[in-house]
Amino acid sequence: MTRPRFLPDNFTLTLVGVVLLASLLPASGQVAIGFGWLTNIAIALLFFLHGAKLSRESIIAGAGHWRLHLLVFSLTFVLFPLLGLALKPVLSPLIGDDLYMGMLYLCALPATVQSAIAFTSLARGNIPAAICSAAASSLFGIFLTPLLVTLLLNVHGDGGSTLDAIVKISVQLLLPFVAGQIARRWIGAWVGRNKSWLKFVDQGSILLVVYGAFSEAVNEGIWHQIPLRDLAGLVVACCVVLGLVLVASTVLGKAFGFSQEDRITILFCGSKKSLATGVPMAQVLFAGSTIGVLILPLMLFHQIQLMVCAVLAQRYANRQESVAELMGQVDP
Repeated sequence: MTRPRFLPDNFTLTLVGVVLLASLLPASGQVAIGFGWLTNIAIALLFFLHGAKLSRESIIAGAGHWRLHLLVFSLTFVLFPLLGLALKPVLSPLIGDDLYMGMLYLCALPATVQSAIAFTSLARGNIPAAICSAAASSLFGIFLTPLLVTLLLNVHGDGGSTLDAIVKISVQLLLPFVAGQIARRWIGAWVGRNKSWLKFVDQGSILLVVYGAFSEAVNEGIWHQIPLRDLAGLVVACCVVLGLVLVASTVLGKAFGFSQEDRITILFCGSKKSLATGVPMAQVLFAGSTIGVLILPLMLFHQIQLMVCAVLAQRYANRQESVAELMGQVDP
């Protein structure tokens, strides 16, 4: 039997299950400490494999398209934060101050890598440019996100300076990524052959962080702090922010004269926010008891962006296939 279209994917259902598990059986004491070490190891492995998977040739092939990358970075690191600030009079009463802080954190994050490239490929956009743009966004986000978090939320990385936060994130995320790039010459082919099961490392590390974060949040009484009305409002808030960015990326892509393939890349790379990067970063940037509330908007936005972009990508793919078929009928 095929899955009904309105149902979330398996990973999202598992994510919901992990939140429920943490709500019923939260980790505490020495178990939580050991779980934290295990999570840090999983995150380091995740970014090591990201480095090993990413082809330098693909990065070089798309690096010259600077106008496209500049627009994508502007959407990711300028438009999103400005929207978060501009919508405060609406969002703060709608979802409450704590979840609004989570929305601001969401707006400060870099774009996704895998899903942005996958949707661009499905929609037949500029794939080399998407690879370069998404990868660069993820790397620049290591430095830009702590700065934006400081500006937007007035948070200084677990009680220290912004520089301390950048150093911590670089050690936890960037160094494993660089190590993966160095090791690519030896393990790159093996990683490429085993993508189907290595994706569970990606998903597993996120699930570990989410369980640990929500365990601590549950111990601090998260579900007593967030009314059901605020959760419903959060769905509306995520949809509004995503819709505004999708419209802006489409309009700006046309206004600056980009080709259709480039506009597709701008749409899917400029409208995403990374769960895989955002959850580990939250561990470094925020105190433990606040992480659960702050990543809740990101978790919800992640699912909404996947569902919406999947529909958009399929529409682009179908339209282009129809054009190809028409040309095939004209040409003998």
